[in-house]
Amino acid sequence: MNENFYKQVTAQLEMRLKENEEKANRAAELVIANKELAYQSEEKADRAAELVIANKELAFQSGEKADRAAELIITNKELAYQSGENADRAAELIIAIKELAFQSKEKADRAAELIIANKELAFQNEEKGKRAAELVIANKELTYQNEEKCKRAAELIIANKELIIANKVQGEFIINISHELKTPLNVIFSTAQLFDMYCKNDSLAENRDSVIKYIDSIKHNSYRLCKLINNMVDLSKIEAGIFKLNLSNSNIVTVVEDIVMSVTSLIESKGLNIIFDTDVEEKIISCDTQKIERIVLNLISNAIKFSNEGDEIIVDIKDKKEFIEVSVKDNGIGIEDKYLDMIFDRFKQVDKSLSRNTEGTGVGLSIVKSIVELHGGSIYVESQIGKGSNFTVVLPSEKILNENMIYSDIVKSRNQNIRVELSDIYL
Repeated sequence: MNENFYKQVTAQLEMRLKENEEKANRAAELVIANKELAYQSEEKADRAAELVIANKELAFQSGEKADRAAELIITNKELAYQSGENADRAAELIIAIKELAFQSKEKADRAAELIIANKELAFQNEEKGKRAAELVIANKELTYQNEEKCKRAAELIIANKELIIANKVQGEFIINISHELKTPLNVIFSTAQLFDMYCKNDSLAENRDSVIKYIDSIKHNSYRLCKLINNMVDLSKIEAGIFKLNLSNSNIVTVVEDIVMSVTSLIESKGLNIIFDTDVEEKIISCDTQKIERIVLNLISNAIKFSNEGDEIIVDIKDKKEFIEVSVKDNGIGIEDKYLDMIFDRFKQVDKSLSRNTEGTGVGLSIVKSIVELHGGSIYVESQIGKGSNFTVVLPSEKILNENMIYSDIVKSRNQNIRVELSDIYL
């Protein structure tokens, strides 16, 4: 019986050993599983290590293996429970990962949407920037247009003022020229009536001296009318751009000297003295000699008008190599500074009253200036009140190849030209 019991016990032990061996194998597998679980969690790794040690101790123990096996069963169940929890946790992690992946995808989509929105916003900002730039340009253009309109308005205001002034000046000119026309015509008409009376009374012979005097008056006033008409015609030609010069290469010194010599006796009869001076004997330049004569006579006429008896008029020529200066200087009443800029303007006169001591339409110096400029020259004046005036004509020292001389006999008509140009002072 003891032997059978021993066999039974032995068999049971062998069975348990076998079971323990299987359990050991199972434990080894669990160790491997635990190692794998160790990668999932640091706590699991520590726990797996304890289980490995426990399983190894269980494998080398004998008597206590059964009890230890029971503990292992409990441990395995605990481990199984933990594995179940791990599986649940793993499932939760998978769900969390999927959720995270979904959220990441959502974020990626949202990020893509934001990128698109940012691009759209950037495009809109760029469009706004372009639009803002266009508005800035438009505003600048509008500002420029407004400035131009303001300038134009200012110009129109100035033009209107100038037009008003011009109309006023022209109105004064018309009044003045009416006076200038009526005065010689009245003299001529009155003289004609007187002659008619002498003829009807057969008293011409008796009044011979008076008739001669009145004939001279008719001539003088005819010259005045001729000068007036010439000035008006020339003024119209200048404004129309059809005033022409008949140029020739002439000795300007001789031309001016001959003019001075021609008016000497007339000027001396007015109680004045005229002097001609030059620093060169000959200076050949291109000029219209008749127009030069007109310029010099006009300046001499002005000098006579504003000089007093006993005063002196100096006509001077200076050679400046590239140009030549012809000046007419007097020591008369002079011109105020405020009038110096206007005396060459058309229709302008220093004395506008009809009761002034001298006659004239106010276009003489304007025509002189135009003739000088057609020669390529210039004219200016220097003056002091009570000390006189000095008019200087500057002409270029140039010659022409093809002369356009129409009038061959200048001297023949000079006397008449002199009387015409001096008609407003030679009484």
